[in-house]
Amino acid sequence: MNFEKKNNIYKTTMVVLITAIITFIITSVLMYNYMQLNENTSIISKIEDKIKFVKTYLENNYLGEMNEEKMLEYAIKGYVAGIGDEYTAYLTKDEYEDLMINVNGNYVGIGVYITQDRYGNTIVLLPIEGSPAEQADLRTGDIILKINGEECANQELDAIVNKIKGEEGSTVEIEIQRDKEILTKTIERKNVEINQVESKILENNIGYIQILSFDDGSSKEFEVKLDELINKGIKHLIIDVRDNGGGIVEEAEEISNLFLDKNNIIMIEINKNGNEEITKAEEDKKISTDMSIIILTNENTASAAEIFVGALKENGVAKVVGERTFGKGVMQEIAPLPDGGALKLTIEEFKTPNGNEINKKGIEPDIEIEENNYTETDEQLQKAIETLK
Repeated sequence: MNFEKKNNIYKTTMVVLITAIITFIITSVLMYNYMQLNENTSIISKIEDKIKFVKTYLENNYLGEMNEEKMLEYAIKGYVAGIGDEYTAYLTKDEYEDLMINVNGNYVGIGVYITQDRYGNTIVLLPIEGSPAEQADLRTGDIILKINGEECANQELDAIVNKIKGEEGSTVEIEIQRDKEILTKTIERKNVEINQVESKILENNIGYIQILSFDDGSSKEFEVKLDELINKGIKHLIIDVRDNGGGIVEEAEEISNLFLDKNNIIMIEINKNGNEEITKAEEDKKISTDMSIIILTNENTASAAEIFVGALKENGVAKVVGERTFGKGVMQEIAPLPDGGALKLTIEEFKTPNGNEINKKGIEPDIEIEENNYTETDEQLQKAIETLK
């Protein structure tokens, strides 16, 4: 009897204890959700209160007219910019459409690749062959000072690009500095088809392929160009990703796959929770094993281009000649929004196959040689050719 009594007391105690634990957990979850809801509601209320106050004050005092739709877009832009991540941003409908046009490979403009140097200067990288920019004699290294009379200093690159674009048949006035000379060019905008991959044969049967950007279809275009060069009997290969700011990660992976053995690591991705995902080559390489390969890089080689460089360098497939790369080792996701705009946000960090960090560090070349835009000789390319000899 004593045993049964003790057993019943034990059972009763355990039931009470388990019930208490379950009740505590449920209460904690409900309280957490309630607090989160209240916190989110509080943030929204604060935003609404501030906007109402500013809106009322502007309506009562501002001299000009207000475009509330545009003001709302800037409010959202500011809210997202408050994160402090240079790669996370709210895109308006027009900005999102422009981004998609660039990714798909054609747009209306003058046909020129531009970038910004570390001093904030807007630099011409390369006029597209046959484009209005080439016909107007824009050259690599030209500094763009003004667009339609408006200074480019202290403006974001995307804003400058949008000013250069416009309706087909319209014109844009561009003021440039070339060495010590100031020139003004009036250029007609046209529909420009962008070729992301260029190729040719250099001395001593050295194949040369330049990848301007990893945009939609560039991997297929690269494979076609590579096959053409191999069929023409090239013995070595130079792949130029200087001034390649990245693009679609999957395109860089596809091109890397051409040179790697099955299961070679292409990159390591790390998400918000610290979980790692390893991307490997899915099939054996498609090119001859005895071909020497050199990749050309500079300080503007970034993002998906750095994934490609890291994959080939650390798997022992290619040597790198040039300068340390930019160091953009994070990936963004584009999330379309119901209003036609989109949210571009950083979702992952990536590392090289050996686990080396790229973000803010870049990839060091095997043979370092600085780029010199003030001479006609491409010293980095010449160094690559000498190395292959």
